[in-house]
Amino acid sequence: MAATQNGKNKLFPSAKAALEGIVADGQTLAVGGFGLCGIPEALIGALRESGVKGLTAISNNAGVDGFGLGLLLETRQIRKMISSYVGENKEFERQFLSGELELEFNPQGTLAERLRAGGAGIPAFFTRTGYGTVVAEGKETREFDGHHYVMETALKADVSLVKAWKADKAGNLVFRKTARNFNPACAMAGAICVAEVEELVEVGQIDPDHVHLPGIYVDRIVVNATPEKRIEQRTVRAG
Repeated sequence: MAATQNGKNKLFPSAKAALEGIVADGQTLAVGGFGLCGIPEALIGALRESGVKGLTAISNNAGVDGFGLGLLLETRQIRKMISSYVGENKEFERQFLSGELELEFNPQGTLAERLRAGGAGIPAFFTRTGYGTVVAEGKETREFDGHHYVMETALKADVSLVKAWKADKAGNLVFRKTARNFNPACAMAGAICVAEVEELVEVGQIDPDHVHLPGIYVDRIVVNATPEKRIEQRTVRAG
């Protein structure tokens, strides 16, 4: 059965097919995930294979060397990162320090709120976070009730790539535990959203109260039933 909503087929047979016709050089992409948790592995791989370049990537982090967005750094497809934490990627460090990669750093909560604002149609907001630091350089500041605030602008993307645990054929998404992280905010901030999911069910099989992201935000769906789900740093107790 085709996955349709108002006559629109949202289900695509592969990650490559899901990106066809919507990704292009010079775009801004919002990519869900936190570390390696909840990242759209198949979509990132397909993006690499597409060969698009000059990308601006909005993501909490840049993956690790050889995995996640680290794959796109290796091939120099990312021109600029808008991120919060990038400490696990040596290639990122090398490119940034050599001037090959542009970086816009954000406090983590500020990054989340900038994405949320983009999805909500709010052009900017004031936050106390970062006032008096390099984060505030070149930005408007104001005083409210005796406290100083920095104005941060909203983030919007041409395409959002997100990862969910389960979707129905209308694109309603359910995220699993901490893998929800930045995914809903990234999805809402994108003009077009592609969701990579592990399970696909019929419309009506997800309790409406259990939907984390309504299908109105999701344009395309691809199923990746067996993602790799790497662990960034495995720590074990001595036997």
